[in-house]
Amino acid sequence: MTEKKNEIEELIDNMITGGNDLVDSLKKVLPDSLSETLVMFHESNTANLKKIKEFVKTK
Repeated sequence: MTEKKNEIEELIDNMITGGNDLVDSLKKVLPDSLSETLVMFHESNTANLKKIKEFVKTK
């Protein structure tokens, strides 16, 4: 089970990193209002992913 946890944690880290890259790229081409919305959505998504990662660590 430890191996699966590590795979899940790695997947979550990759999702966060990929999201960071996507947001950085899109911020350059989107209008400010959409860019701010995208950033807020990504921050919320990142917080939820971190909660899932912590939950996986405790199981």
